[in-house]
Amino acid sequence: MAVLIVLFISFLASSGILKMITSEWNFILSGNIAMCIMLFFTALGHFKFPKGMAMMIPKIIPYKTELVYLTGFVEIAAGAGLLFPQFRYFTGVFLVVFFILILPANIYAAVHNLDYQKGTFDGKGPTYLWFRIPMQLFLIAWVWFFTILL
Repeated sequence: MAVLIVLFISFLASSGILKMITSEWNFILSGNIAMCIMLFFTALGHFKFPKGMAMMIPKIIPYKTELVYLTGFVEIAAGAGLLFPQFRYFTGVFLVVFFILILPANIYAAVHNLDYQKGTFDGKGPTYLWFRIPMQLFLIAWVWFFTILL
């Protein structure tokens, strides 16, 4: 839920600030700024909760902690890429694929009742997926709309 709050507040704030600066609405740039801020916010979790996030990755995948840090840096780089029009389309396509690829880790965590912030197996469980999967689809649609479609 915090992810969506960050996304929406960032969108509203950047829309208002850009309107005050340029006297025009620039929803495309505002949408990309908001996604950038949201990605920076989610990247923080990779550095703050690496143990718990590594537990989200199935056992067959090696170097889990390193992968958590790498994906944190990837989120930061992708967020920054959204701010440059010449990289926006490529970054948007990359993010759609990235969001699809990380969904199984969220499903794995939910099925195993993982609370990644505490690094324990007493989390919300599969009911979390009723929120997470639609949110993931919404994030994909957001990126698609603001970077690929327009």
